[in-house]
Amino acid sequence: EYNKPWLFFELIPFLFLGIVGGLIGSLFIRANIYWCKFRKTSKLGQYPVIEVIVVACVTALFAFPNKYTRMNASELIYLLFTQCGVTNEHDICDYVDRNFTNANHAVPIAEAGYGVYTALWQLSLALVFKMIITIFTFGMKVPAGLFIPSLAMGAIVGRIVGIGMEQFVFSYHESLPWFFEGKCSQDESCITPGLYAMVGAAAVLGGVTRMTVSLIVIMFELTGGVRYIVPLMAASMASKWVGDALGRMGIYDAHIDLNGYPFLDVKDEFGHTTLAADVMQPQRNEPLAVITQDSTTVAELQQIMKSTDHNGFPVVVSRESQYLVGFVLRRDLLLATDNARARLESLPGSSLCVFTQHVPVVGSGPPPIKLRKIVDLAPITITDQTPMETVVDMFRKLGLRQT
Repeated sequence: EYNKPWLFFELIPFLFLGIVGGLIGSLFIRANIYWCKFRKTSKLGQYPVIEVIVVACVTALFAFPNKYTRMNASELIYLLFTQCGVTNEHDICDYVDRNFTNANHAVPIAEAGYGVYTALWQLSLALVFKMIITIFTFGMKVPAGLFIPSLAMGAIVGRIVGIGMEQFVFSYHESLPWFFEGKCSQDESCITPGLYAMVGAAAVLGGVTRMTVSLIVIMFELTGGVRYIVPLMAASMASKWVGDALGRMGIYDAHIDLNGYPFLDVKDEFGHTTLAADVMQPQRNEPLAVITQDSTTVAELQQIMKSTDHNGFPVVVSRESQYLVGFVLRRDLLLATDNARARLESLPGSSLCVFTQHVPVVGSGPPPIKLRKIVDLAPITITDQTPMETVVDMFRKLGLRQT
């Protein structure tokens, strides 16, 4: 938890971190989608277990030499977020002539030592490694994760920029310009590299997922205060703008599009000039898969469900009029016929399926099956002359329940 105020001039490096986060996010999305397409179209997709084993072995081989890739990702993020103090003995806190005589005193400004510069190039290598390995792991047949690797990459970038700003202030703290407000001319350190790590983590995660408000809430809970909401907002919005300029879709939207899932994003715009009749299946001159309200037999019903893959069927008065009575789901039809077959000793194919309150007289034939309770008598309908723009808007709001 930090309580030190940030300087207004620091918005410039914060925005820079947002730009870098957007660039990293766009590069990651393009590379990951390219690799996932290759996996789907090549023989590699037929051997998911071998792919997982190979990636695990490569990760262990190349991650072990570097201590920042060898440690747990959550531990790395915690280390990068933490401010250097009395108890922090990592190389990233190896400053020259920084002696803590009291743990309650402010952190003095100091020159970076050999350990800091060693940590910087090790962190740079860790950034490249995590970027490359996450491209291959996201989308595999194991839950490899995305949030923690993105936060780790952003924290590395932010910590490097924060140390650079800290050393800039140390080198010129005797002759700093007026916009540093005189706070950096004292011996106390006015730059917090851990804060830059937090802002960088938010920037990269925002560039990858294109989150905004929810991302700010997540990072706000990490910092434990409202003081740094403005830097986080500036970095996340800059990251989103840069990412949207290079590609409209985030990583999850890109994978939805790659896998062909039936999802209509509220942010997408459709310039349709056609009518519903132009895209309906079947077209006007082709037969429509319907169920009559009192003349469809069990055999005909099973044939309709076997020959089509629709999730539901319209119930009409007759084949001639095709006046709509209601709508029935395939799932409900299957359950109803299974229950009737279990309840009755036999369910001949000539048994009628009745979807009305009035049951017709069948004479000496088998008794009909009453299915009125599973019919939706007030389904949402449109005419064939409805503009496609209205149809798309309705499907967005309904959530594409029927296909």
